[in-house]
Amino acid sequence: MSWNPTLDPHCPTGDAIDAIDTLIIPRARDIGGFEVRRALPSAKRQMVGPFIFFDQMGPAEFLTGQGIDVRPHPHIGLGTVTYLLKGKIHHRDSLGTDQWIEPGAVNWMEAGHGITHSERVDGEARKQPHSLFGLQTWLALPKDQEDNPARFVHAAKSALPMIEGEGKEVRLIMGDLYGERAPVATPSRMFYADAVLQPGARLPLPDDHEDRGVYVLQGEVTVSGESYAQGRMLVFRPGDGLAVTAGAQGARVMLLGGDTMEGERFIWWNFVASSRERIEAAKEAWRMGDWQNGRFQLPPGDDQEFIPLPG
Repeated sequence: MSWNPTLDPHCPTGDAIDAIDTLIIPRARDIGGFEVRRALPSAKRQMVGPFIFFDQMGPAEFLTGQGIDVRPHPHIGLGTVTYLLKGKIHHRDSLGTDQWIEPGAVNWMEAGHGITHSERVDGEARKQPHSLFGLQTWLALPKDQEDNPARFVHAAKSALPMIEGEGKEVRLIMGDLYGERAPVATPSRMFYADAVLQPGARLPLPDDHEDRGVYVLQGEVTVSGESYAQGRMLVFRPGDGLAVTAGAQGARVMLLGGDTMEGERFIWWNFVASSRERIEAAKEAWRMGDWQNGRFQLPPGDDQEFIPLPG
């Protein structure tokens, strides 16, 4: 726990609403009784810093015997963070990782040249009703790290810095923010944080990161006199001195951003790459299905099925 002087409640909020570069209203879709809201990529913006994929999962309630079942599937050229507020998910990957993802913890899976993983609610967790609410984000890797070996890092909730100011608590998930640094090393300079704001609390945006975004997870916030309800992503212009102010019921927001990537990225299914050729090579490797000697292997303990390459 620490007090940070930059979280001054009297920080100015900027001069005009045009400081918001992009307003994104996520697309909602139902995947079998479970709603997902996707803010990135959008028609208006592909990335915010390295963040190229941003999904809100739920909130959802599952009956006994029901739950998430994402079969083994591949990734390249990205890192994933699944950050939960409620529930838990069983992660297995081709590195041999067997880890339950639980609320507040960080599970960083860096795909690099290639990794396969599954996400399920199984075992004892499935034998009773349960909830699920969280966020899944992908971060594009810098060009010089796209072919790095895959890796997985877990950091417990207790290991993450908590920054407190008047009426706000900010848990730093990854990167650096307000003078603090999270324990998991990142491939590029970035920040990702979970901020809980009491009614009327004002939170300044960092001015030392190029790209900056705020996703309103719960409640409502005001920026330069305009209000934004939950389920909105605000992307701000670089360098402007701004803050978000929580509404009468308080708010919970996700802060995200960092250095702009060196060029656009191509996205196809679960692959992210700086060239179409990299995408095509990954597609062919997954299509071949040589789990013993090929580019991709199936996760130990969950190798009896997989998601086929889309047609």
